[in-house]
Amino acid sequence: MMDSRARDEAAQWFVRLQDAELSVCERQQFDAWRAEHPRHQYEFDVLQGVWSAADWLPKARLQALCDAPVERPKRRAVLRYAVAASVVAVALGLGLFSGLDQPKPYSAEFSTRLGEHRQVALPDGSIMHLNSRSVVAVRYEKGLRGVVLKQGEAMFSVEHDTHRPFIVATGAGQVTVTGTRFDVRRDDDQTRVVVEAGTVKVQGRASDLSVTLTAGRGTYIDTQGQVAAAYAVNPEELTAWRAGKLVFNNAPLSEVAREVSRYREQPLRVSTAAVGSLRLTSVFKSSDTEALLKALPHILPVALRPLPDGSQEIISR
Repeated sequence: MMDSRARDEAAQWFVRLQDAELSVCERQQFDAWRAEHPRHQYEFDVLQGVWSAADWLPKARLQALCDAPVERPKRRAVLRYAVAASVVAVALGLGLFSGLDQPKPYSAEFSTRLGEHRQVALPDGSIMHLNSRSVVAVRYEKGLRGVVLKQGEAMFSVEHDTHRPFIVATGAGQVTVTGTRFDVRRDDDQTRVVVEAGTVKVQGRASDLSVTLTAGRGTYIDTQGQVAAAYAVNPEELTAWRAGKLVFNNAPLSEVAREVSRYREQPLRVSTAAVGSLRLTSVFKSSDTEALLKALPHILPVALRPLPDGSQEIISR
């Protein structure tokens, strides 16, 4: 199991860091291990968090740390148990068990630059994957896990917790879940929600009515706060950005231009509604939008025209 292995490895690194200063080589190994998977950093943060009396650690995780390992090498078993026992002893001494139901608030803000992707492990084990030019603010309080998507796009893998709903606010509305995988994208004219697994509730600020989405379904909230009826989507295509791909399946050029603009210093525009309605089916790398622009005139009856502000416009030819 990934979680169990990551927890064991985190315990070993935790002990080594407590024993002595790491050498340059060991520090490089430690940094490489942390970067290998988001779970590694999270499990290490859990140990550090309990050690420093972090309040957000679930009681179940503390108990899991003390579970006796089954069919594991003796040295690793003793090491894991010793670390767990020491950490839990500190937690007990500081009275964490009595205060776990009333954790202190957690708040942070995360952002990405042009072309950057970033994974963030949240205190409860949920994972955020941020797309290019995205900004999110996170606020955890008693009974609530809240995120504000200020701009851009984020994929959320939410740890299940019926007592603390996970709410993503976007300005025009909000998305509420207890545990699932879903993508939220905020544009100037709408907020789009796509569900990969689980169930989410999408509500606009203009109405008490909400739309429930299951896997393979999506919706959008317009600038007036109205939520559209659910419709079928292909989550793999719409979240291909996580793999550095731009996937267009019979997409109008207006949509293509908007998507490509997320990965360029200057926006890509369409000259007329007629040009914007032309359809494109293809796959490109998000890191090489120039390749897309070069290919476009060979696929459709269009040309690229540079504009004085440094942007480019797709025109008819």
